[in-house]
Amino acid sequence: MTTISASDVAALRKQTGAGMMDCKKALEETGGDMEKAVEALRVKMGNKIGKLADREAGEGTIQSYIHANGKVGVLVEVDCNTDFVAKNDDFIAFAREIAMHIAASPQTTVVSPEDVSDEDKAAEVRVFEQQAADKPENVRPKIVEGMLNKWLGEIALLNQAHVNADKYDGKTIEQLRADLSAKTGENVVIRRFVRFAVGE
Repeated sequence: MTTISASDVAALRKQTGAGMMDCKKALEETGGDMEKAVEALRVKMGNKIGKLADREAGEGTIQSYIHANGKVGVLVEVDCNTDFVAKNDDFIAFAREIAMHIAASPQTTVVSPEDVSDEDKAAEVRVFEQQAADKPENVRPKIVEGMLNKWLGEIALLNQAHVNADKYDGKTIEQLRADLSAKTGENVVIRRFVRFAVGE
């Protein structure tokens, strides 16, 4: 099976406005062929494709979550295209739910895997290579790749399943973002966040 890079997924997402998981699936199904992947997404999404991606997310909301014990707090910025959607109850509730998730996920440091610098990835890979040094040489690259993907899943917000698994059926933050984007017809972007914890 063709290995799909995060940069390919990001490029397809930018071009089409489709969700990360949809883009990854389309690339996997087409063997990494960008043009065929765009075509596959066009079949799936119809005339929505491309319309969301090109629209500037210049409106939005900043929401907060303070844990009941008063020792953990989060601020998150979620952007969209219009002031109308920025004031929408579903949009605001989504931003609050994201803030709550981040409060419960201290390992989360970036929004997307693409936000991790090449230097940080390389440093982690060196550690993983040492950890896999006692394994047979032919399987080490796969082990390191698996460890890297697991680490990215732990630190990248969009890759994580929402902590309230019962309420969201185990959906990832990216799936919830894509659902809201489809529902509102706007480009929903989790722009940035900051997590505060007493003593850290």
